[in-house]
Amino acid sequence: MTNFVEELKWRGLLHQIMPETEEYLLENKAAGYIGFDPTADSLHIGSLVQILILKHFQRAGHKPIALVGGATGMVGDPSGKSKERNLLDETTLQKNVDGVKSQLARFLDFDPSSDNPAVLVNNFDWMKDISLIEFVRDTGKHITVNYMMAKDSVKKRLGSESKEGMSFTEFTYQLFQGYDFYHLYKEMDCKVQMGGSDQWGNITTGTELIRRKLQGKAYAITVPLVTKADGTKFGKTEGGNVWLDANRTSPYKFYQYWLNSSDEDSEKYIKIFTFLDKETIDNLIAEHKEAPHMRLLQKKIGEEVTVMTHGQEAYENAIKASNILFGRSTADDLKSLDEQTFLDVFDGVPQASVSKEDIENGLDMIGALSAKTNFLKSNGDARRALKENSISVNKEKVKEDYLITSDHLIAGKYVLLQRGKKNYFLLKVE
Repeated sequence: MTNFVEELKWRGLLHQIMPETEEYLLENKAAGYIGFDPTADSLHIGSLVQILILKHFQRAGHKPIALVGGATGMVGDPSGKSKERNLLDETTLQKNVDGVKSQLARFLDFDPSSDNPAVLVNNFDWMKDISLIEFVRDTGKHITVNYMMAKDSVKKRLGSESKEGMSFTEFTYQLFQGYDFYHLYKEMDCKVQMGGSDQWGNITTGTELIRRKLQGKAYAITVPLVTKADGTKFGKTEGGNVWLDANRTSPYKFYQYWLNSSDEDSEKYIKIFTFLDKETIDNLIAEHKEAPHMRLLQKKIGEEVTVMTHGQEAYENAIKASNILFGRSTADDLKSLDEQTFLDVFDGVPQASVSKEDIENGLDMIGALSAKTNFLKSNGDARRALKENSISVNKEKVKEDYLITSDHLIAGKYVLLQRGKKNYFLLKVE
C-alpha cells in the first residue's frame, strides 16, 4: 500500500479531510466509495476527477466502490444548484445508470481475481424496499433538523441566493446519501467516503449517522472542484459539455479540449488528470516554460487523458485529424476519418450540395468552385485561382481540367475543396 492522501496532496487534489483519515488509510486496507449521479447516460469530464480519485485509491492498494445513484437520482442533489432540477422517470434513469456503469469499467479494475477489485453498486437496490415509515423512524430520528439546516447546500437555497426555496424532496437528499454510507459501512465494511468539495455536508451526514446508529467511526475526504484560470466553467465549450462518451463528444474534440487549455491551467491539469509521477511532471513543466509555443504540456495531457478514456487507436486518429488542419496530410488521411470526426474537424466550414449524378458524370472544377457551389464568386475567379495553382481537392493540388468523381468521396458523401492554406469548403453529395 502507498500513501493515498500524500498522493492527493502533491497533485492539488485534497480539499478537506476528516481527522485520523490519513493514519487509518496507512494502517488498513480500506474500502472507500464515491457516488455518481446518473443525470445523463454518460458522464462528462467534470466527473473525471472523481473517477481518477477512485483509480488512485485502487492503485494505493485500497478497494474502490463506485456507487451509481439510481435512487438518489430520483431525488436530486441540491448541492451547488440554484434551483430544483427535473426528476427523471425510472426508464430514463435505468438507461443512464447502464451508461455510467459501462464508462466506469474503462477506468477501474473490476476483475474479481485481482487483490483489490473495484465494485459497482446501485443504491436503488437497497432503497427500493424501504418504506417511508421505516426510513423516517429508523434513520430520520438520528439526524436533527438543526443539523441538516446548518449545511451550506441547505443554507444557500433557503437564503437570499435562491428565490425558489427548497422542496422537502431536496431537503431529504442528505439523509438519503447519509443512508448510503451507513448501508455500505454495515454491509461492505466501507469506512471512507470521497467526493467533490460541494459534497462535504452530505458526506459528514453519513459519518454522523454511522456514529449514532452503529457507534462506528467513518472517514471523509473531499477534493477541490476544478476551475479554469479565466473564470469560465471547466468541462464546457461553446457546444456544451465535454462528454466521456465518444458518440456525444468525438475523441478528436475531446483531445482538442485539452490541447486548447491555457498554460496556467495545464500546469494544474497535468497533476490532476494524469498518473505521471512527480519528477516527470516537474520536468515537463520546466521544459514547457522554456518553449511554451510547443504546447508540450497540453499535448501530453491530451495524449494521457484521451488514451485513458478512448484508447490508443482513438488518440492516434485524433492526432491524424488534428494534422489535417495544421500539418501535412494526404487524401488517404482524409478518407481514413469516420464521418463524425471529419465533420468535427471541419465544423463551421461553409458547404454546398451537389447531386450524385453530378459526381457520377464527373464534376468539372469550374462547376465545383463556382457555377454549382458559389465557393468562389465567379467562373473567372475560379479560372484565375486554378491558374495560380492555389486550389486543392482533398488536399491535392489540381488544374482546370481535373474532374471530381465518386472516387473522391470521403465517408461516402463529402469532398474537401481548398483555396490557399486556410480557405476550406465542403461539397456534400445528396
